Amino acid sequence: MPSRPATRALALAGSLGAAGAVAGTGALTTPRSIRWYRSLDKPWWTPPEAAFGPVWSVLYAAQAVSAWLVWREDDDRDRVDVPALSSYTVMLGLNLAWTLLFFGLRRPALALVDCCVLWLAIAVTMREFARRHRFAAALLLPSLCWVSLATVLNATIWWRNR
Repeated sequence: MPSRPATRALALAGSLGAAGAVAGTGALTTPRSIRWYRSLDKPWWTPPEAAFGPVWSVLYAAQAVSAWLVWREDDDRDRVDVPALSSYTVMLGLNLAWTLLFFGLRRPALALVDCCVLWLAIAVTMREFARRHRFAAALLLPSLCWVSLATVLNATIWWRNR
């Protein structure tokens, strides 16, 4: 049986791997739609394309560490906080769904609905994580801010291109 530090290291690697899989799947969808995205009428305050990859990489890493911190707290108590980790899983799924809806299917209206639900899922996950580990919840604040911007941007793009 692996030692507790080894188990924790494997869990962190697994958490980073899960977030990386979501990010990687989304990244595979985006290149096929880059010409379409560039053709859209976007507001002047749209972040530069080059910012999206690095920002999402940092956000996914912070999300993975956040989930790992909550799991680690569960490990210390010998029980798993199902609502907290379930809300995190839903959050990851909604992150992936947004990319697939917006870039894969080129459906900004559906992506906007997903983005709104994603914002709520992040807020719920922050609340759930805060019950176990305040820093883990704080690590999700940049995601909430970025998704707030993304929601307004998504809505603006949908409105201008409908």
